[in-house]
Amino acid sequence: MSSTFFIPSVNMMGIGSLGEAVDAIRKYGFRHALIVTDAGLAKAGVADKVAGLLREQDINATIFDGAKPNPTVSNVENGLRQLKASGADFIISLGGGSPHDCAKGIALVAANGGEISDYEGVDQSARPQLPLIAINTTAGTASEMTRFCIITDETRHVKMAIVDRNVTPLLSVNDPSLMAAMPKGLTAATGMDALTHAIEAYVSTAATPITDACALKAVELISANLRTAVANGSDMPARENMAYAQFLAGMAFNNASLGYVHAMAHQLGGFYDLPHGVCNAVLLPHVESFNASVCPARLKDVAAAMGIDTQRLDDTQGAAAAIAAIRKLSGDIGIPAGLTELGAKADDIPTLAANAMKDACGFTNPRPATQEQIEEIFRTAM
Repeated sequence: MSSTFFIPSVNMMGIGSLGEAVDAIRKYGFRHALIVTDAGLAKAGVADKVAGLLREQDINATIFDGAKPNPTVSNVENGLRQLKASGADFIISLGGGSPHDCAKGIALVAANGGEISDYEGVDQSARPQLPLIAINTTAGTASEMTRFCIITDETRHVKMAIVDRNVTPLLSVNDPSLMAAMPKGLTAATGMDALTHAIEAYVSTAATPITDACALKAVELISANLRTAVANGSDMPARENMAYAQFLAGMAFNNASLGYVHAMAHQLGGFYDLPHGVCNAVLLPHVESFNASVCPARLKDVAAAMGIDTQRLDDTQGAAAAIAAIRKLSGDIGIPAGLTELGAKADDIPTLAANAMKDACGFTNPRPATQEQIEEIFRTAM
């Protein structure tokens, strides 16, 4: 079976890589950037800092800070209007998954026309998006280097999964110094998002030896560093290891895809506007408990990567150990125990499950599920 491996052309990582990236941007010949970010990073002056670095390279910049958590169709439309008004010839996304996804939506529609909803699904665009440089400030979503774009349709209360080779950024930047100010809750949520990416990619039906290697190393790094990064955000070795971990997890799921954790989490985010990483963290042990009957050996590998001694365990015991280790890590970093704490309602489960069944992320889950089974997973996670 043939496979294709997607990744941005250039990826810069490590402390000080932001400066190197700005120099690289100059060499591309771009003249005017639309910086897509969120209000928090704009208020903190991070967007102005990037704009200033660009000006030193004789590149103009316009800041659009309208990327909301769980970016919406309206966010994309507003950004597109500002793009056209500014005359920008490329886009910089600055932040975590929300600005990156919003920027991808803007760039894709700018190049292909129509509306962002036209591109829901897999490879629905005809042309590459407007050039996109993705500067990451969190360690979790890996949206800075993937072909995934998640946009909330406010009218349907659904997160649209856009999986398209044409939304892959031209250049990704992971400078851990930009991540040091992340609060504990965001560090925990994004770290568990990365762990979910790695585990879902490892048990995916589309996994390959390349994605396996990336996924397991990501699990190892997250297990060894996330607790420290949450407890002490200024611990730069932990921050740098988490930056590498989330990137490796991104390499894994960008090519092996995901599973029901993401398919279900997208519905919670679209329905209740909940934080994506937290939804993933709550759902992960429940979905993997459902999957354990078909991929126990794979989950045993996950347990070993999380530091569990699995030599005397059979596959079933190893899978149980992995699920226990996931729960322990979530608890140690303050992730809520269930969806009820997040405001999810049992009455909404049939709708959430029906929408999850349509989400492209679920297509590669190792164990196919009926809607009734998805509903039951939601109930156990409440």
